[in-house]
Amino acid sequence: MSLEKRINAFIELGTFLKQFKNKVINDSVQNLNEKFYDDFDYLIKRQKAFNGWFTEVFVLESIDAIAEMLTKENLQEWVSNYEINDFTPKNVGVIMAGNIPLVGFHDFLSVLISGNNVIAKTSSEDNTLLKKIAEILIEIDAELATKIKFVERLENFEAVIATGSNNTARYFESYFGKYPNIIRKNRNSVAVISHNDEKENLNKLGNDIFQYYGLGCRNVSKLYVPKGYNFNQFFEAIFEDFQDIVNNNKYANNYDYNKAVYLLGNNQLLDNNFVLLKEDESFSSPVAVLHYEYYEDIEELKNHLQSQKENIQCIVSNEAPIESLKFGEAQQPKLWDYADGVDTMAFLTNL
Repeated sequence: MSLEKRINAFIELGTFLKQFKNKVINDSVQNLNEKFYDDFDYLIKRQKAFNGWFTEVFVLESIDAIAEMLTKENLQEWVSNYEINDFTPKNVGVIMAGNIPLVGFHDFLSVLISGNNVIAKTSSEDNTLLKKIAEILIEIDAELATKIKFVERLENFEAVIATGSNNTARYFESYFGKYPNIIRKNRNSVAVISHNDEKENLNKLGNDIFQYYGLGCRNVSKLYVPKGYNFNQFFEAIFEDFQDIVNNNKYANNYDYNKAVYLLGNNQLLDNNFVLLKEDESFSSPVAVLHYEYYEDIEELKNHLQSQKENIQCIVSNEAPIESLKFGEAQQPKLWDYADGVDTMAFLTNL
């Protein structure tokens, strides 16, 4: 199966997926719509029954973000950076996380676009949408049927991509260490705020924090703020658009639990009734909690963040010396924005 055919299959998939968030039907994929549209739409609505964190709004956000990736221009720009020749495909086992909807899609895409075969072990928290997407891909091009396999246990693989916690990563390294591998661990994202950041930018930061309830590695879990910062600016900027997040029972339970634990421990908190701010050096914070830390010198902070790059997925900021994404861009990765900074396609095309 040629690279061109693989790209075309994913372009058509992207056209199909693009219909769901805005409910605008595209007649160019009429055959797919007749067979899959209603079932896929129903599956989107059902996700919260399978996983209480997967609300329809956030499932649609994830699907639309994938659709935005799968354009002819994006796919061609992406693959142009690699030498993808015809070769005997390798069987690549992919162990997927389940923290946000379709979080394993990029690995799934990368393995197939590179010309290899994917053996996917999905998380029990997210094991229906990707399987349906695979079914749609096979309808688009039947040759893909021999290149996609879903399993409960990895077998007969020649390379591995595995995503998990720091604890599971140790297990992965022990079990898969003898194979070519990419093993991902816990990472978190941070934001650097200045006194000059306006309400509009801080509102965009709210998306980086609250999208997917803060469960993704690209979600901001810690703020760096200048000494003497007035947090009222931040709270006012996020209140109107994000206060309803606490209406999700799972999120509300985390908010109430963490608040009770911190207060019993006499921890000092900043609270706006839907997110807790706690001064803490740790990058990783519980659901409904943001850690924060003060800084005085931006260059010193830049050096500190550089020294911690193995623990940071991405940085959002408008501070010029800090290499970062802009506020609101954390959950809009490009195809070439690789998790943990490891070039998945380079790995796959050199097996």
